[in-house]
Amino acid sequence: MFHQFALNANLERRPNILDTVVLILVILTVLIAARSVRVVPQSDQFVIQRFGKYTKTLQAGFNLIVPFLDKVAFKVSILERQLDEFDISVITKDNVEVVLETTNFFRVIDAAKSVYRIRNINKALKTAAESIVRSAAGKLELDELQSSREEMNQEILSKLQDAAHIWGIDITRTEITDVRVDEETKSSQRQQLNAERERRATVAKAEGDKSKVELNADAQLYQAQRSAEAIRVTADAEAYSVRISAEAEAEQTRVIATAISENGQPAVDFEILKRQVDAIGMLASSENSKTIVLPTDVTKAIGSLALLKDLVTK
Repeated sequence: MFHQFALNANLERRPNILDTVVLILVILTVLIAARSVRVVPQSDQFVIQRFGKYTKTLQAGFNLIVPFLDKVAFKVSILERQLDEFDISVITKDNVEVVLETTNFFRVIDAAKSVYRIRNINKALKTAAESIVRSAAGKLELDELQSSREEMNQEILSKLQDAAHIWGIDITRTEITDVRVDEETKSSQRQQLNAERERRATVAKAEGDKSKVELNADAQLYQAQRSAEAIRVTADAEAYSVRISAEAEAEQTRVIATAISENGQPAVDFEILKRQVDAIGMLASSENSKTIVLPTDVTKAIGSLALLKDLVTK
């Protein structure tokens, strides 16, 4: 009877042990599964170590690791960041001390390099930027520094990009937000600006006077050309008139010569009488003439004019 009781006790104990083992296995499975899975946010990268040594970098999304051996050593944000604005004192090419207010924008592109190659990213970038900005500003004079800020930003960005690449960092933008100078330098700049304005005003006035003289000269030249053109036209007209008159006189002379050759002395007398009559007519039409006394020979000639005309016509 005692053996029967012990057997029943053993049978009751076995299911309890089996349940405990199953429960332990389930817990271990869940724990292993939980330790094997890592879900990385879109804005982060996880750096994994195994026995204190870098193994791999987990990207955004669902990832599997070796449980209990691998662990997330660093969670690195890959969002773009901005350094706090900081001042850099520089000496320009023309030995003027100015203060540049600067800031940088960057993001991590290699999480492993950003945690294993540098301890303080912000401090390292600030130190590198100060050196590069001083070197770039030292090549420019003060006026060039103020007017070439964009070109200087590009130069700083390029050089800082090369320096930060080894840290797994991408420099997205650099900005020189302000250029500050002391009051003495500002006063000198104002004087220089006033002198430059006066120089430009003088040059503008001289150019205006030059243009005025040139325009006057052009106007006089144009007037002279037009006057010469008018003289030439007048001369051509007079020459044409003289030529026509000469041709008419020549034709008249030819006609008279022909008449003389054909009619002899009567034609000559006719021409002489005609000219006398024309002269008497001009004299009579003069405003200064009041009384005209004609010789007897002239009146006889006038009387004979019709007869001579008939003879010449015949």
